[in-house]
Amino acid sequence: MSERTSNRVFDIVNITFISLFVIFCLAPFLHTIAISLSSNRAITSGEVTIFPKEFNWDAYIQVFSDQSMIYSLGFTSILTVATTVLCMLFTLAAAYPLTKKKLKGRKLFMYVIIITMFFSGGMIPEYLLIRDLNLLNSVWALILPGLVSPFNLIILISFFRGIPESLEESAEIDGSSHVHTLFKIILPLSMPVLATLALFYAVGRWNGFQDSLLYINDPKLYPLQLKLFQMVQNNMVSELTLMEGANRAPLTPESLKAATVIFATVPILLVYPWLQKYFVSGAMLGAVKG
Repeated sequence: MSERTSNRVFDIVNITFISLFVIFCLAPFLHTIAISLSSNRAITSGEVTIFPKEFNWDAYIQVFSDQSMIYSLGFTSILTVATTVLCMLFTLAAAYPLTKKKLKGRKLFMYVIIITMFFSGGMIPEYLLIRDLNLLNSVWALILPGLVSPFNLIILISFFRGIPESLEESAEIDGSSHVHTLFKIILPLSMPVLATLALFYAVGRWNGFQDSLLYINDPKLYPLQLKLFQMVQNNMVSELTLMEGANRAPLTPESLKAATVIFATVPILLVYPWLQKYFVSGAMLGAVKG
């Protein structure tokens, strides 16, 4: 077999495998969309696969008519943006000094950071700490515990170590301070990894519900994923199905759940295309350098 034929066979096998993998990943998402857009009869009879049957928008109309869902969407969006900004600031503030050989105790700090990746206090001690700090039913209970991710911090440290020291030395000779060097030289060179870590933080906060499940009792502070979790866990959709003056037949719980899942998933999906060009290079550079 010639090299050209061998490469062609490899390309065919590779494309086939990737195509099957993509279909495997997309199938549950497409199935959820199909259920949210199908009629009650088609859903209850099990006719829905990845294409809607007897197309209708009733589930989305009811979801968007529920004011608590719209409020939770706005609150979650603000919470995600605020959390991402604060997490990036604190991660940056920790990563940059830890790349300096002059920092005393640098290795000790790194050991402490790495240990937290393998061991934690556990759920009950964390809850007791949040309670003793009077953070229960506070938005800070959703931000402060995950303010710095050790994994993201190590990625950023590794990336900073890969930047030539000669750049900083030249800046110091010109009289630049550490802060000026960081914002004018280091950060512009670090956009791929910063965008990648920002996406990690944003997706983690958007999808998080366990911390709000433990620390939040005020419905005004319910993130969108917590409302979705409660709907799926309790199999209750009464707030959506009991619409005064509705002239349509009641929807199945599966249809409303599927519509709510899509309602909670699409906003964060729309963020990815804006960061896609940075994502792969940022993750790989931060992982292999240093």
